[in-house]
Amino acid sequence: QVQLAESGGGLVQAGGSLKLSCAASGRTFSTYAMGWFRQAPGKEREFVASLNWTGVRAYYRDSVKGRFTIFRDNAKNTVYLQMNSLKPEDTAVYYCTADTVGSYSPEEIAYWGQGTQVTVSS
Repeated sequence: QVQLAESGGGLVQAGGSLKLSCAASGRTFSTYAMGWFRQAPGKEREFVASLNWTGVRAYYRDSVKGRFTIFRDNAKNTVYLQMNSLKPEDTAVYYCTADTVGSYSPEEIAYWGQGTQVTVSS
């Protein structure tokens, strides 16, 4: 069992930066692929980024490549999402996830955090 708790969301102007954190409980954190999904009002939940358990392989949706970076600290049981050059279309609730393979599909994700709101003003 893994429990996830996000923090770091907020309101930022377009072009600004935010760093999201996700603290995980459980002794097996380092064996899970970690990821971030987001859901904007009226839209489906979508994959943002994932990172394998070693922290070596990262994957991103095309619209955030070059702007977002996912990284993890297994010693602290924490995964991060550094978001730079934010755009209004990045506005959404961001969810931290854990699963065995780093799936792109919400239906295949085993564990979810409660979410943190990110709002980017134009």
